[in-house]
Amino acid sequence: MKRVLVFVLLILLVGCTYLYREDIVIFLMENFTSIDKEVSIETKNKYFRDYNLSYVSTTDNFKATSMEDLMDMYYTIINSGVDEFTFYCSKTYPSCIDDVLYLAGDQTTLSNINSFVHPYNSFTTIKTEYDTLKRVTLKIQKTYDDEKIEEINEVVDEIIENEIKDETDPKEIIKIVHNYIINNTKYDKDRADRNIIKYESNTAYGVLIEHYGLCGGYADAMAIFLNKYNIPNFKVVSENHIWNAVYLDNKWYHLDLTWDDPVLTDGTDTLEYTFFLITTPELEELETNQHVFDKKVFKELA
Repeated sequence: MKRVLVFVLLILLVGCTYLYREDIVIFLMENFTSIDKEVSIETKNKYFRDYNLSYVSTTDNFKATSMEDLMDMYYTIINSGVDEFTFYCSKTYPSCIDDVLYLAGDQTTLSNINSFVHPYNSFTTIKTEYDTLKRVTLKIQKTYDDEKIEEINEVVDEIIENEIKDETDPKEIIKIVHNYIINNTKYDKDRADRNIIKYESNTAYGVLIEHYGLCGGYADAMAIFLNKYNIPNFKVVSENHIWNAVYLDNKWYHLDLTWDDPVLTDGTDTLEYTFFLITTPELEELETNQHVFDKKVFKELA
């Protein structure tokens, strides 16, 4: 009789253990191991930007305790150029997973964060995964693969050798690049107006290799040159437009190559300087509805 009772209890124990296995694992992890696991980004690629901005900053702390911490973590991960990274939610941050899921679905915030990294580290999509142990993994699909980066860099080096040459004045360098890109790129009206996609015009590849661009491509191409010369910059994103912000002489300026390359009704190519290194008050005086940006995000330009 005792053996039968022991056998029945053993069966019940095994059955309960199986049914509640996830809860048991979580209990053991929370009480006998540390979910607050120390993690770090061991290597950053050469396109990492060591910027600390008003909206987001680089961080070595991957134990988030707030949404602000999460945003800094996302920025640092993307900015570092890694394709995948895992961190753990702290036990002191009970809403962490909810905030991660909110952030993963907030395309506006992710787009804003993306605008502060080097174009080569920018993403097309981010896949967010998590488990019951509050382990979060980001899988990043980048805008530019290694092959396209190599092609673009070869063209950038040729332009520097043939156009910029020994010029050292930052403003003059920016002007040379501004003029070269506009004079060698056509605005991709087919894609903009009719969604006919023939070129990768939303990237620097479209602008510098295929010579067709949209605002994102113009801004990326300019940013690559600015980074090459260590001129601080980021992209400014409005509801339906993208342009560059540039730091010169202790001040932030707007630089919009797309609008300095207007499409004329008769098809004539032209080059303008209306949006060449202008201040925010100067931009606002132009009263364009395309350049209304969030000053809480791009505080440096406010």
